Parts: sequence; C-alpha cells; structure tokens
Amino acid sequence: MKRREFITLLGGAAAALPRTVVAQDTDRARRIGVLMELAANDPQARSNVAALKRGLQKLGWSPGGNLGIEYRWAPDDAVLVWKFAKELVESQPTLSWPIRVPSWQPC
Repeated sequence: MKRREFITLLGGAAAALPRTVVAQDTDRARRIGVLMELAANDPQARSNVAALKRGLQKLGWSPGGNLGIEYRWAPDDAVLVWKFAKELVESQPTLSWPIRVPSWQPC
C-alpha cells in the first residue's frame, strides 16, 4: 500500500467516525484503539500516527480532549498482535483500527 493510499484510507475512516457517533451519546469522550505491526519509533509508524491525528483534528476531534487514542505496537511478532488485539477489544473502544503494514520491497 502506498503512502497516499494509506493516508486516504485513514481520512476516509476518520470521516466516517463522526457520522457514526453523532447518533450516539455525545457527552462522553470517544476512544480509538490502534494496533500497528510496527515499532513505535519506526518512521512509518510516526507518519501514520501524525496523519491520523491531523485527519481527526480537521474533523473536530481532539486527542486528549473529546477523543482518547490507545496505541499498541507489535513489530514482527504475531503473538503480540493477537495479545494486543484481544486487549483492545476487551477495552471496548468506540472504534478499533488495526493497521497492517505488508512486508514488501520496492522494485
């Protein structure tokens, strides 16, 4: 997946979030659970997080204000992916967002 496609995908999901939650109780903060198969200090991970936050802020969502984001990082470890996925589901976030980065080499 190319970077532009990924950012477009994030923007589309972020745009769908407000429409979904408007019909629900709006006086409580929403929570997003994000699971990435990257290390937290990976440049691509930092770029993905920044794009997600920018998209959400453009739509009026404020991480730390009306929105909480829980991140789980599981680089190259399938056991951790399953463990963290289970943790995120059990925490019952408003939205779960798994991000899988395919392993590919540019030609």
